[in-house]
Amino acid sequence: MDILAGLNSAQREAVETASGPLLIIAGPGSGKTRVIAHRIAYLIGVRDVHPRRIMAVTFTNKAAGGLRERLDGLLGAGVGELTLGTFHSICSRILRVDGEAIGVERNFVIYDDDDQLSMVKQGLVEVGVEPRRFSPRGVLNAISAAKSQFLSPHELPNRSFADEVARRAYERYEALLTRSHALDFNDLLLKVVKLFQNEPDVLAKYQARYVHLLVDEFQDTNITQYQFAKLLGAKGRNICVVGDPDQSIYGWRFADIRNILSFEQDFPDARVVVLKQNYRSTQTILEVASHIIVANRQRKPKE
Repeated sequence: MDILAGLNSAQREAVETASGPLLIIAGPGSGKTRVIAHRIAYLIGVRDVHPRRIMAVTFTNKAAGGLRERLDGLLGAGVGELTLGTFHSICSRILRVDGEAIGVERNFVIYDDDDQLSMVKQGLVEVGVEPRRFSPRGVLNAISAAKSQFLSPHELPNRSFADEVARRAYERYEALLTRSHALDFNDLLLKVVKLFQNEPDVLAKYQARYVHLLVDEFQDTNITQYQFAKLLGAKGRNICVVGDPDQSIYGWRFADIRNILSFEQDFPDARVVVLKQNYRSTQTILEVASHIIVANRQRKPKE
């Protein structure tokens, strides 16, 4: 099969740019998933990169499954050792193997939302705060926001009594997690970033293995997720991020649109490819959408 068959010129450029930092601005309906699949297939089938040297990060298990199906269609069974999954699933596997270096036991449990909320309520009681006065859900959101921005309890603002409650609850929440040998979903990323920062030998091991890193939906990454990608891709610098600042939808999960806007500053030699041919919408819809979105200042201009 010709891996480049059926690709337009911009898609082909994105696929064939096989080394160095690459930012792909993928407008809606521009064949983003197709480009990611063909890029991975190109690295394996044309550039002879072994699948185990590639990591592709998605935001959902469904997206990972869809991408693997496309790759199976392009390459057959040749992608078995490819690391493909969500940030959380990949980081969980890393911690199971190497987390003990920073005190994370291999048999840690992962607390879901209900577990986390229950632990926040317990933490509020233990620091002498009546849960009816301060919403446990609000406190949990504050903790999640802090972790997404890579902030410890002592780095939270202390401008009011509510801030003080959040700091004390966060600190107690962390102690309760440790006592239960548990991590929350934010910890899966946070702990891996700390592992990479504090254990250079561990970071070097993963940098040596993963020569190519691809990150999908980059506009929806938070600060901690971007730190993970930057650390992992810093040595080989074969980091490819795909996204569109006009399509960021995870602000409620503390996604930071500045990540995609600052990628070129962090990787000044990055190549930028814009996928602007739309295969989904009519010209009228595209003209209206462009007229609306142009008012957004935090974006990279594109047609």
